[in-house]
Amino acid sequence: MKVTGPSGATSSQGSRPAKAAGGFSLPASGGASGPASAAATTSASGVSGVSALMALQGVEDATERRRRAIRRGGGLLDRLDELKLAMLGGESGAPALERLARSLREERPEDADEGLKGLLDQIDLRAAVELAKADVARARA
Repeated sequence: MKVTGPSGATSSQGSRPAKAAGGFSLPASGGASGPASAAATTSASGVSGVSALMALQGVEDATERRRRAIRRGGGLLDRLDELKLAMLGGESGAPALERLARSLREERPEDADEGLKGLLDQIDLRAAVELAKADVARARA
């Protein structure tokens, strides 16, 4: 059997049905009902598969929330370090303050672990204190 393009397969050796292992065989007629029914089945199962995937993507488990909370806390600590280095280097620190403010405004995922929640509260408080100190310094100038 030879595939010649979009028109389908052509038989080079007479008209015998193609057989594969396991007893599966293709019908010899090759009419339009075979591909049409296959396309209908595929489209129906594709829709239900996509909706199931979308539903799974919307569900966030506790491990993922914890991972996002830790990533946010680590990012805030990195921004605080950038601010410290800028101030020690004699720079204004305005870009570092802007990045710190942006990181602090990010949504904080809620976590059931009280120890992690307390630690993230302390990091948020420290970042807010640095931003407040910068506002007071700007108001004096």
